[in-house]
Amino acid sequence: MKHFLKPTVLVAGALGALALAPSTQAQTADALIDKLIEKGVLTSKEGQALREETDKDFSRAYQAKSGLPDWVTALRIGGDVRLRYDGIYQDPDSGGVNSVDRNRLRYRMRVGVTATMMDDMEVGFRFTSAENKSTGNNGMGDPISGNDTLTSNASKKSLWIDLAYAKWQMLNRPDWSATFIGGKMENPFVFDEVVFDGDYTPEGLAFQSGYTVNDQHALKFNTGLFSLAEIAASSHDAYLFGAQLRWEANWSQHWASSLGLSGLAFSDKQNLTHAAAGVNPNVPDVSRGNTRVSSVGALTSSFNPIIVDGSVTWTRESFPFYPGAFPIKFMAEYINNPAASPNLATSPIGPGKTRGEAYNIGMQLGKSGKRGTWDLTYKWKWLESNYMFEEMVDSDHGGWYQASPFVGGGGTGYGAGTNLRGHYMRAAYSPYDSLTLSVTYYLFGLIDKPAGASSSTAGRIQVDAAFKF
Repeated sequence: MKHFLKPTVLVAGALGALALAPSTQAQTADALIDKLIEKGVLTSKEGQALREETDKDFSRAYQAKSGLPDWVTALRIGGDVRLRYDGIYQDPDSGGVNSVDRNRLRYRMRVGVTATMMDDMEVGFRFTSAENKSTGNNGMGDPISGNDTLTSNASKKSLWIDLAYAKWQMLNRPDWSATFIGGKMENPFVFDEVVFDGDYTPEGLAFQSGYTVNDQHALKFNTGLFSLAEIAASSHDAYLFGAQLRWEANWSQHWASSLGLSGLAFSDKQNLTHAAAGVNPNVPDVSRGNTRVSSVGALTSSFNPIIVDGSVTWTRESFPFYPGAFPIKFMAEYINNPAASPNLATSPIGPGKTRGEAYNIGMQLGKSGKRGTWDLTYKWKWLESNYMFEEMVDSDHGGWYQASPFVGGGGTGYGAGTNLRGHYMRAAYSPYDSLTLSVTYYLFGLIDKPAGASSSTAGRIQVDAAFKF
């Protein structure tokens, strides 16, 4: 024992000094312990005890230097920057005399901080770039896009709050999990862009739970209540309630599937209104497609969509020019809004028609995101006018309105949202873990063209370089 005591004390002192150094030196401490175990100077049990003591010394030193309280166990900074060329093109048959091609250089920047705390709690915030979509004097950052355009003689760009949330994982067992989330958060539901744009971060309360049946099957349940419009002069605020059940299955090493059943319910649709120039709207006016009594007026349909989605993934052990296992994914989705009302007889779009359904089918080869990986994706979409609230769905696919889709005029030109059918194609490659390059092409037209319009097809190409940190 006397022979071992002196080396142990010396080792502990050396490791204590390393613990006060940066993380790279902390990694050196682990390497030193491994070497001493290998040489027989320390047993595995003694080495583990030294590791734990070193970690405690590092935590105490880090908290003393940073000023963080001892209940904060980790602090992470992360984000991404995406540079984009965005081109929108109409042929003369679609645009008529007002045909306009657009060529924009754009960017999206997001940066945030996440603090992990004792007792399974987490808080976080994130800032994002975005354009102001308010028609009044109150700023409203675009809720479904973090893109901003390089224009206006290098004017300074706005920064908005994208996330501000608190999370408590109240249950964390091998078979059961349960988490509460409050604030402005990442979308707690598992949906694609046909239901929610990827940049949409809802505001309210959410609950997520999961049950692992066995090694092959797991069930997940997500629910949320979100604020859409708080009206100072009315008791009828607009809310969104949603519930989702998912079944995830791994049938074998090569086959996996996912199946989801979801329901959404919007309250007080009459308050989901836009506004004329100079007046603050209840919700930002970004997209179009829903039928309204006017361009800034109330919606003619309610929204209680039911969503069924599923996918099957076959994973090959290898594939030419792809590192590692190669996934091939087939996906399909059907949405029905039973609350959709027949369009008004005076509506410029689909008078008398009930347009409350949507279809989305496609496949994806590979998966980008890691060094050397790539993917190819194709989807065909049929998105009727009132299957979903237009201000939440993908902001990138759109068609050309030769004439106004609203009673009273307004809203001509290119418009994203609903009332669309067409093709989505994407190719992406990740030369590094931190960088993904991609090209996306949208070719869409309107399902119901405004009265007097002969064509509505628009092509849109996006070339991206996305850096993450």
